[in-house]
Amino acid sequence: MTTSADTAVNAVLEIFSWVGLGLGGLVLVVAGILALADGTWEPVTAMIDDDDEQGGRVARWFGSDGEVGEARLTHDQLHALAGQDSAPVFARRDDPGRMRLTKGSPTVRFVAWFGVGLVGLGMVTLVISWILLFAGG
Repeated sequence: MTTSADTAVNAVLEIFSWVGLGLGGLVLVVAGILALADGTWEPVTAMIDDDDEQGGRVARWFGSDGEVGEARLTHDQLHALAGQDSAPVFARRDDPGRMRLTKGSPTVRFVAWFGVGLVGLGMVTLVISWILLFAGG
């Protein structure tokens, strides 16, 4: 005989499993779209130099197609590359004015891990729900 507490627990587990699996799958699809929109980034060695015309520092590099790329360093990049004359960075293949310090986008990484967490929550609650269903009799 099932009690109202058992029914409530089963309902909560069912909701978490559907939300986790459904929303997690949707978030993973969004992460895939964001990864495709992020484009291709290639490793390059950038030379860090002072920009005499506008002030600040810039990074210049040669892309795989031989094109010269140049990007003004952001405040975070200035802090990370302080005191360096050259640094390994990642440049956008089809845009010679874009550069970053990491190969993957932090936004794409966050959205993907959020989706994986939701799917994991859905799977765990689904398994617990099955265990309670078959063990409870």
